[in-house]
Amino acid sequence: MAAGKEAKISKNYYGGIEKMLFLYYPKCSTCQKAKKWLDANHISYEERHIVEENPTYEELKQWYENGDLPLKKFFNTSGMLYKEQKLKDKLPDMSEEEQLRLLATNGMLVK
Repeated sequence: MAAGKEAKISKNYYGGIEKMLFLYYPKCSTCQKAKKWLDANHISYEERHIVEENPTYEELKQWYENGDLPLKKFFNTSGMLYKEQKLKDKLPDMSEEEQLRLLATNGMLVK
């Protein structure tokens, strides 16, 4: 693991509990509701604007490999960018790596 990655992980620990990373888009009503719920339930989180600092390829790969969701669930299929790029037709022919790299190019592609 790279030194920078270790430092980032250790900064996220408070009292033995990892602080959750909350990726959000301020204009998204679902994100606004989620943030209110987290605050109301006193859940600590690190906030990150998904467009200003979109997830990296490495982060996306780790989340995908550690989770149980199909990669398609990572895509914002209702977003304009997804539709403009006609990804519904392109994704089936792309490898997992190509899809992860595409997701890392623009936070608006990520759900």
